[in-house]
Amino acid sequence: MTVPPPPWRSAPRRRAAKPVLSQASIVRAALIVLDDEGFDAVTMRRIAQELETGPASLYAHVSNKDELAELMLDAVLADIQTPEPDPARWDEQVKELVRDQIQVMAAHRGIARIAWDIPVPVTPHSLRLGEATLALLRAGGLTLKQATFAGDALALYAKAYAYEASGWTWGEFDQAEAGERGEQMVAYMRSLPPEAFPNLLHVGEFFSAETAKERLEFALEAFLAGLKVLAKN
Repeated sequence: MTVPPPPWRSAPRRRAAKPVLSQASIVRAALIVLDDEGFDAVTMRRIAQELETGPASLYAHVSNKDELAELMLDAVLADIQTPEPDPARWDEQVKELVRDQIQVMAAHRGIARIAWDIPVPVTPHSLRLGEATLALLRAGGLTLKQATFAGDALALYAKAYAYEASGWTWGEFDQAEAGERGEQMVAYMRSLPPEAFPNLLHVGEFFSAETAKERLEFALEAFLAGLKVLAKN
């Protein structure tokens, strides 16, 4: 005869089953570690801890950290929406696409660094983004060669801007050290002969967090203005 437990006792809880290990779950865990702890913390051992498994089990889905880094970048690029080319506003579409690239890379700690470490990423979403960029530039009248060179330059600028923005956003640049260095630079520049640097000595006011967006927009506008001239010739 089985005696039921008294009503004030809790029934034993069944341990929740671990989620099925997959490449996608490994990438998600790696992005969590990346955002919380930084790129150097993204190791197979650390990700295995996050997933409550052993490092060896990860290698059935990801061959090494280099492959994982590329998969992480691709997962982030998946958030970028690519527009249908509109010849009437192709230039604005290009600028929007570059802004989106910067935004998604800067939103994740260390992703811009990963983008720099992978000279030519060949993943589903990087290819989709590259094709979309070329299509927009071709819609503006550029030849394939011109569009290729322009797309490469825009991608480099997006990575560089995102890398710098990430450093400030995620605290990878020491604020106190940067402030001290800034004061030293101002003092040094003021000690230089004005007649030797009549322009350079006055540019400091244009470099600040407040002008960051304005500088980005200026660069994009100037670059696209040049492309429009090329497209007409």
